[in-house]
Amino acid sequence: MRILIVEDDFTSRKVLQKILSKYGECDIAVNGEEAVEAFKLALEEAAPYSLICMDIMMPIIDGQQALQRIRNIERERNLNYDQEVKAIMITALSDLQNVNEAFSKGWTNSYITKPIDSSALIEEIRELGLIE
Repeated sequence: MRILIVEDDFTSRKVLQKILSKYGECDIAVNGEEAVEAFKLALEEAAPYSLICMDIMMPIIDGQQALQRIRNIERERNLNYDQEVKAIMITALSDLQNVNEAFSKGWTNSYITKPIDSSALIEEIRELGLIE
């Protein structure tokens, strides 16, 4: 499995990388703009991501906007639901309104709150069918 971690906070990036590296190759982006570019590059290389874990509140392009752009790219390439990257948004408890909007628009598959609980994250990935 190929995983893209998108997080502007160094500590959160390291925690996610430590948890997720057991399940696949992890790439890092520090903002939404880098995430969209990494996503496009992975498609061009025919090595798409299976999972994106993305913080909502980031500089340059926030997580919600980045996921919207990623979903638009998938539609432009006529990817069906099974080919779409699974997305888990990461948020502070005070930011649940943005998560609800992302859910309602179909941009994210799931979310977890900070501080990151490794068991909860693994369970979300399991529920998405990416691991057993």
